[in-house]
Amino acid sequence: MTRAERAAIIQEELARGIPQPEVPLRHHDAYTLLVAVMLSARCTDARVNLVTPALFAEADTPQAMAQMPVARVRELIATCGMCDTKAQRLVEMSQLLLERHGGQVPDTFEELEALPGVGHKTASVVMHQAFGYPAFPVDTHVYRLARRWKLSTGNTVEKVEADLKKVFPRETWGDIHLQMVLWGRQFCPARGCRPPCPVCARLGERE
Repeated sequence: MTRAERAAIIQEELARGIPQPEVPLRHHDAYTLLVAVMLSARCTDARVNLVTPALFAEADTPQAMAQMPVARVRELIATCGMCDTKAQRLVEMSQLLLERHGGQVPDTFEELEALPGVGHKTASVVMHQAFGYPAFPVDTHVYRLARRWKLSTGNTVEKVEADLKKVFPRETWGDIHLQMVLWGRQFCPARGCRPPCPVCARLGERE
């Protein structure tokens, strides 16, 4: 079975199982989305959603976050893990938004990835979910499923991302990313799906 054939089966099953994927991180604009995605590094979205209401009550703009003591940010995000580093990065990122971008979240990969604590995956999420730009963020779920479903043999996030972009239509990248994330959590976890999820079952039947 070719990768294109596999991708068609996967896209069909994802659309059937999760027809309208919702963004899991709660936010109300590009800045709060950026903060939430930064907090989600090595932390579950559910945990981030428990933390952000109190954080955003005190600082939901770059102006407010840039003036907040790092110790206070750390206190508010303590249960997210890596709170020392994340608190420092959030304050520094907010200060640079003010200095370089007039307090606005930039809408290019280059400018986003130049901010402290913002890697390519984070930039990809913001570019798609905040600005509607076609992007295919690769997190641990997407990476695992892409390899499990034999859409990629890449050993790096960059290679897996490139392979996925080749087999799915550009206009579907954002939705398929979200569907794969949600599918990996619900139906096809790291320990393996027993019995096989609909995607794994169909791919097995077609091999």
